Amino acid sequence: MHEPRLNHVQCLDSRGLHGMAYWEWGDAANPKVLVCVHGLSRQGRDFDTLARAMLGEYRVVCPDVAGRGQSDWLADPMGYQLPAYVADMVTLLARLNAQTVHWVGTSMGGLIGLGLASLPKSPIGRLVLNDVGPTLRPEAIARIGAYLGLPLHWATLEEAADYMLSISQGFGTHTREQWLALTRPMLKADGAGFKPHYDPQIAVPFRAMTPELASAGEAALWKGYDAIRCPTLLLRGADSDLLTRDIALAMTQRGPKAQLHEFADVGHAPMLVVPQQVAVVREYLLGP
Repeated sequence: MHEPRLNHVQCLDSRGLHGMAYWEWGDAANPKVLVCVHGLSRQGRDFDTLARAMLGEYRVVCPDVAGRGQSDWLADPMGYQLPAYVADMVTLLARLNAQTVHWVGTSMGGLIGLGLASLPKSPIGRLVLNDVGPTLRPEAIARIGAYLGLPLHWATLEEAADYMLSISQGFGTHTREQWLALTRPMLKADGAGFKPHYDPQIAVPFRAMTPELASAGEAALWKGYDAIRCPTLLLRGADSDLLTRDIALAMTQRGPKAQLHEFADVGHAPMLVVPQQVAVVREYLLGP
């Protein structure tokens, strides 16, 4: 079983520097680079299964976005926002010496990819947006906000896995073994048990969002999406409460005119662990 290498890169923020961790798979000299970026409360080990499937063709890099996993927590919680995350990824790509990359982003990781792909001279050559678009349903935002940043503690891995499952019904069906593998990196040792791996302060800017700010953010994301020029695949859980079918269809008509693939019996978001989901991503990234 292949295991990743853990590396760190220093990134600039409003209060100084913070270290961003990234998990690297495959040949470090391979010029073909695939960057996989996780969702709001997740971390880079979510992509272990996909990375193992792709490391024969790519150098696969899976960052822990600031405040998550093995990365440093920010001194200023208002730094937990998309423009800062995009800037961190530019620093990461410089460290990797990657001229062009392929990008898989789940939820927040997709929005970071959208932001980077929309820039003139963007290094992203092929983009996969996993269950996210410029318009986010407020019901889903409220659902996520209900558990984000809670002071949680679990006595055992099994107890933590059961809790994670209770808030992650949209991820679809996984075996217990797959679910435990998705849960382990989500935990930090805390006394005799475990707590969540992320800085609870990532919830601060999330909770500070007003309807006016949300509307301005949506307009900016659509403007960014319309500026994307690289081939784009849009994945959607058919039962997603974050990305509606109408928005997904609009994304096939605008900007990069994304190719849409929906997964039945999955909500927000497909975890790219089950073989069918991995196969769709693999075929797209390696296809003509």
